[in-house]
Amino acid sequence: MAMSLPFLTRPPNKVFSFAALCPHPFKIRPLDPPPLKFPASTLKFLETHYSSSLNLTTHFNNNNKKDDYSESTFKPDKFYASLIDDSIHRTHLNQIHARLLVTGLQYGSFLITKLVNKASNIGEVSCARKLFDKFPDPDVFLWNAIVRCYSRHGFFGHAIEMYARMQVACVSPDGFSFPCVLKACSVLPALEMGKRVHGQIFRHGFESDVFVQNGLVALYAKCGEIVRANVVFGRLVDRTIVSWTSIISGYAQNGQPIEALWVFSEMRKTNVRPDWIALVSVLRAYTDVEDLEHGKSIHGCVIKMGLECESDLLISLTSLYAKCGQVMVARLFFNQVGSPSLIFWNAMISGYVKNGYAEEGIKLFHLMTSKNIRPDSITVTSSIAACAQIGSLELARWMDEYVSMSEFRNDVIVNTALIDMYAKCGSVDMSRLVFDRIPDKDVVVWSAMMVGYGLNGQGRESIILFHAMRQAGVSPNDVTFVGLLTACKNSGLVEEGWDLFHHMRDYGIEPRHQHYACVVDLLGRAGHLDRAYNFVMNMPIEPGVSVWGALLSACKIHRHVTLGEYAAERLFSLDPYNTGHYVQLSNLYASARLWDCVAKSVLVRLIILFGICGNGVMQCPCASDW
Repeated sequence: MAMSLPFLTRPPNKVFSFAALCPHPFKIRPLDPPPLKFPASTLKFLETHYSSSLNLTTHFNNNNKKDDYSESTFKPDKFYASLIDDSIHRTHLNQIHARLLVTGLQYGSFLITKLVNKASNIGEVSCARKLFDKFPDPDVFLWNAIVRCYSRHGFFGHAIEMYARMQVACVSPDGFSFPCVLKACSVLPALEMGKRVHGQIFRHGFESDVFVQNGLVALYAKCGEIVRANVVFGRLVDRTIVSWTSIISGYAQNGQPIEALWVFSEMRKTNVRPDWIALVSVLRAYTDVEDLEHGKSIHGCVIKMGLECESDLLISLTSLYAKCGQVMVARLFFNQVGSPSLIFWNAMISGYVKNGYAEEGIKLFHLMTSKNIRPDSITVTSSIAACAQIGSLELARWMDEYVSMSEFRNDVIVNTALIDMYAKCGSVDMSRLVFDRIPDKDVVVWSAMMVGYGLNGQGRESIILFHAMRQAGVSPNDVTFVGLLTACKNSGLVEEGWDLFHHMRDYGIEPRHQHYACVVDLLGRAGHLDRAYNFVMNMPIEPGVSVWGALLSACKIHRHVTLGEYAAERLFSLDPYNTGHYVQLSNLYASARLWDCVAKSVLVRLIILFGICGNGVMQCPCASDW
């Protein structure tokens, strides 16, 4: 049975007036609307919202806008646009939409676009979508409104979907369409879709639009395509702070801190003032290279700009000081925040663990859980690393029990950390139990178990596990062979390790310095010093610090002074300011009871290189410039 609404019935042959629906103190020119024929769903919507408690005219008058209109100048679009601007609730938007339906203004793209934008502004995403879906033929402005709404509120998949539907509807995007969809592609990330959008940008002639170009830089940077990001950035004529921040963040997030810092210095030359987002990326870069002194200069900028209460900057400063060994300073930043975020807790716990304060890290983890703050996998793995560092099997079992009762019991990364923890606590059997309960083992899990066997001198079990991994159809990676070679080294399996090294290329893996260092250590520990020397001299890549360091350590074990001196000379030329190399050479002389060489060779080198202060303390060059 058809629904009947009293306010929709009109006497025959009677002029329909706007004033009859929305009373005003002035007369309106009669209108001739289309017949009011609505589907049942629309009638129900009207019955709910049209005659509700909100009196639009009263609302209009209370906002002192009546005087802006006169009988001769009244424009419905302006009137309803004003009401939309003043709306603060979804109910208001529904009531206005009901009025538009009754007055025949529901087909005006301008007002519907205003409604969609307002719904987005007050967080009513579903309301915005319903308004959009009721419009029969959206133009580019309405499409932009719904795409922007989804992108703004984190529904990036829906934003891309609506953009694709706009293409199907043969509506050409404009300069406001592309930044929204590029943001969605960068956050998801959806690189291939982003590349297609890039092509459409060229076809529609928006490749020079600064907002579009900024979106492209952010897209490629966040998707790891830093070379493409740099190409787009290089073509920018008008580089804004957004442009600079996007490329700096891209380098910092993709493990290229030196490049990020270079771009930041170039930005400063152009007198562009950094914002807090740029400073976060710069602090991250200084954290990665562990440059505390320059990081402190950025800390000074943060204070000068009044940004010391910005949570992301506090997290970055905490990470910087913690990673650079200043854990007490990092804790001061942590304590400044009343309710630290999970990222903050993670930064502080990992900082403690990295600097050898494992017990403090565990205490902080206990404090966090006592406050009913749910950890994530990063928190748990950092706490597991703390247990491994302490080496207490009892504490390791407590951590394992905690994981088994949590949502992380099937997390591969967490269980891999447990394997490593038990191995470092000397319980390789418990490591194997954790390994066996993981249903889908990837190469990281297999490699962790091999390393665990190697740490405990069970090299043959590690090799057996390697063959089992191959039978399971899992291909090894470079870390797998580091674990295998370490296991062979600790177990004295010289020939087995030698054969494994020479089979690396069969799996498409090119040996790196770490692998060569393992082989040198393997041969050197077994006393094959001449073989180790020949291996080093025939390396296809230039031997690095790790390789010469392994050879020097082997010479110290077997008191081979001549070869040890040669290895030490190579180390001094590659890494002259590392005092550990001088200590190793000194220990070599001491093991051979060559005490005069300790004084004449090692100490003299240190004095010449570093200089000695009047109080006998070594002074690093340029220390006065810090």
